[in-house]
Amino acid sequence: MAKKKLENLTFEESLSELDTIVQSLEQGELDLEESMALFERGLTLSQLSQNKLQTAEQKVKILVEKNGKQHLDDFNLSEDNLSSGELS
Repeated sequence: MAKKKLENLTFEESLSELDTIVQSLEQGELDLEESMALFERGLTLSQLSQNKLQTAEQKVKILVEKNGKQHLDDFNLSEDNLSSGELS
């Protein structure tokens, strides 16, 4: 199956391909050139996914601000919260 252009992938497709790349790299059976190509694609997928998440977060903030009735708090997950099992 041919790979889609990165900019045409949905967020979910990006995550799925990134997971596949990580699994392939962890197996350690690829030669150096293949590993480097996959690593580079994985980095690009990661950056594009992060950008999509930031865009979605900004859209949510705008919608909440337009509504004016709800307050949106920033999500902060500190190590203290992780170790105690709490979310902020």
